[in-house]
Amino acid sequence: MSHHTIDAKDLHYIYPDGTAGLNGISFHIGHGESVALVGANGAGKSTLLMHLNGCLTATQGGLSIGGYPVTAKNLKIVRRSVGMVFQDPDDQLFMPTVFDDVAFGPLNLGFPVAEVEHKVMQALETVGASHLCKRPPYKLSGGEKRAVAIAAVLSMSPDILVMDEPSANLDPRARRRLIALLKTFEHTKIIATHDLDMAMELCQRTIVLHQGMITADGPTIGIFQDDALLADSGLEKPLGIQNCPRCGNRCTG
Repeated sequence: MSHHTIDAKDLHYIYPDGTAGLNGISFHIGHGESVALVGANGAGKSTLLMHLNGCLTATQGGLSIGGYPVTAKNLKIVRRSVGMVFQDPDDQLFMPTVFDDVAFGPLNLGFPVAEVEHKVMQALETVGASHLCKRPPYKLSGGEKRAVAIAAVLSMSPDILVMDEPSANLDPRARRRLIALLKTFEHTKIIATHDLDMAMELCQRTIVLHQGMITADGPTIGIFQDDALLADSGLEKPLGIQNCPRCGNRCTG
């Protein structure tokens, strides 16, 4: 099922002001993989994600989704394959009601109205938000907005789920619900996050970005146990594998 794959080859991006966002990124992500994308602020995580659905176009190099190059000609195919949840749900939620927001994507993809209604309610039920369908998005809590933003992506039946800081600004209970939900998804997933404990739970593989370059790509637990790599990348070891500050032993909860 090659349509669930992502391939980047020598990907470069320079912003209009001359700032280099990406400096030669290359990787392959296979069908069904869950991959964490980590790095300090400014490492290039969001810049890379914005290339995956064609919001940004590479200055040099190539990117393909399921074998289709991400070009203007293929944008409709690419955006049907890649569902992106932005860091701030308010960037995605702009319609009068939750139902309208979740319906917006499939309607624009040309799904029949009757099918769209089914997709909307199924997506909202999946994220536990069907009771919010008539609510205006601006009256939702942060966790509710996040759930609805995910539903808005799921309603388009994407092959690949891309998320930018999905646990940002969530309280502990909402964060736990989000992790439990994401564990149920069989999509290929790319999750850019500073929440390394969440990355450990959800992603078997981690890509580390630093100054627009990949500095590590491998099994998550191995990368998160590499103190020198984390320090050089402006990261700290996840709490779940840190030693207790009192006794010096690994905390087990």
